[in-house]
Amino acid sequence: MILFLKIEKLQVALVHDFLIRLGGAERVLFELSKMYPKAPIYTLLYDEKVCGSVFPKDKVKMSCLKKLPGFMRKRHKYLFPFMPMVVEQFDLSKFDMVISSSNAYAHGIVTNLRTKHLCYCHSPMRYAWDWTHNYLNEQRISEFTKRFVLKRLEKIRMWDKLASDRVDKYLANSQTVKDRISKYYRRDADVVFPPVDVDRFTARNTNENYFLIVSTLTPYKRIDLAISLFNRTGMRLVIIGDGNARSELEKMSGPNIDFLGFKDDDIVKEYMENSRGVIFAGEDDFGIVPVEAMACGKPVLAYGRGGATETVVPGITGEFFYEPTLTGIEDGMARLLLNEKNYNYMDIRKHAEKFGKEIFINGIKKAVRETWTL
Repeated sequence: MILFLKIEKLQVALVHDFLIRLGGAERVLFELSKMYPKAPIYTLLYDEKVCGSVFPKDKVKMSCLKKLPGFMRKRHKYLFPFMPMVVEQFDLSKFDMVISSSNAYAHGIVTNLRTKHLCYCHSPMRYAWDWTHNYLNEQRISEFTKRFVLKRLEKIRMWDKLASDRVDKYLANSQTVKDRISKYYRRDADVVFPPVDVDRFTARNTNENYFLIVSTLTPYKRIDLAISLFNRTGMRLVIIGDGNARSELEKMSGPNIDFLGFKDDDIVKEYMENSRGVIFAGEDDFGIVPVEAMACGKPVLAYGRGGATETVVPGITGEFFYEPTLTGIEDGMARLLLNEKNYNYMDIRKHAEKFGKEIFINGIKKAVRETWTL
């Protein structure tokens, strides 16, 4: 009881890489901020226009990068060599517990001896480790620039490994990320799946004859693969989301494919509940969207790698395709359509409930107790 009371009184701070978009990692941070409403949020960059409605300005402590002019902050990816130095400048000495939400630099904070650091890791930074060449090939830069970036990334990897040694305890958002933490950091991690607000969705056994994608429109999400599939089949596809690849994706799309741009959660919910199924074509660390789709009783067609393999059950809640090619995704869609009448929407919904918010909250509370007693 004494330990319980002490933990309840801990001075907690939250640290997050960037608050410049609202995606899956920010949903995790939002849940953490509800668990610890008095905790300030330290972040490298903050865009109030995008994130202010969810993370109010008076709660956010932005790094020294706030002094940069706006055009430089928007091009923050070019500042990556300096990010380790910036994140280490946060003064967290007055806190008992720091919880970082990290897929890049946030886990690299420096805390004093009495301050415990629990890291919820969405992934070790992909562009420094396993996706380096994929990332560089997407940037359309010269070979000279590539060589320069590769040399800088060597330094980033060295820092990243050293930074991981300062974390008291790691949580991973999936078994996939747990394996990456083990490989790159040589650290163990407990798996706590991200929170999905399953109760917000209604499972429906009807649809309006369209498939749905909800995603940021970036190359690694492989929206192009899904578009190629629907161009060939002529089936209707609705795409919700925005990103730097949108114009190219629109150019390659037929008249059966609709781009709606960014939509708020209530509109996404409506489209998801009325869809025929949801497409998840990229390899993600966890993927909240497939679980939300299953909360609506909808089958999911997902790439059979990464976090989706821990949430989608072939033949029960959807299907996988195993090769990131048009032939591969066509094969997966053929199996989904063949099995479409056999999916039980309530069985799909029941499976989604395994990833509810309460499970996440209990996992975080348990990890905080364990970290505090280390």
